[in-house]
Amino acid sequence: MKIPLKIESERLEDYLVADTVIDHDHPLIRETADGLSPTGGTEVDVIRSMFHFVRDEIAHTVDAADPRITLMASEVLSERVGLCYAKAHLLAALLRSQGIPAGFCYQRIGVLHGLNGVYLAGLDRWIRLDPRGNKNGADAHFPFLQQNSPEDERLAWTLDPAKGEIDFPTVYSTPSSAVIETLSMATPGPAWYEGILPHSP
Repeated sequence: MKIPLKIESERLEDYLVADTVIDHDHPLIRETADGLSPTGGTEVDVIRSMFHFVRDEIAHTVDAADPRITLMASEVLSERVGLCYAKAHLLAALLRSQGIPAGFCYQRIGVLHGLNGVYLAGLDRWIRLDPRGNKNGADAHFPFLQQNSPEDERLAWTLDPAKGEIDFPTVYSTPSSAVIETLSMATPGPAWYEGILPHSP
């Protein structure tokens, strides 16, 4: 069920910033984003193309049983792997490189799960996209978007409040400090993520 989103900042430029994690000024990010932007495509076409790329072409660490740890968007792109948070960092960087405001949303599903909030200027609305990857029960899709009609949000998981699962409503302009600290301090290796992932943004 879609929840009302809260925007951390009313300044759209805050959702376009390049920094050490969302490094969309990196040449690899720029080159990839330019290549993914359909010629003559609409804003929605660009967002859809980048969402499908990150969801389908970047492996999820758990699904791939991959021992590597990625954090920065350019690192996720070059290594082609990352946890949900890292994949959200990449999608935000690709979108921001094309002038499309993008932020970060979170859910608690046992542990913290990361996804994106994206602003559509043409529809003057924020939507959530979940680029986690559709394996191990996840089933995220690009929503059907139409003028003057609410979007059909298609995230990876259906939450169960009875199990303590939570939708955090805020669209953050920067990634969670808890996520950055966890990924920065983790040690690569088999199942390195077990028991260390945060539970709140």
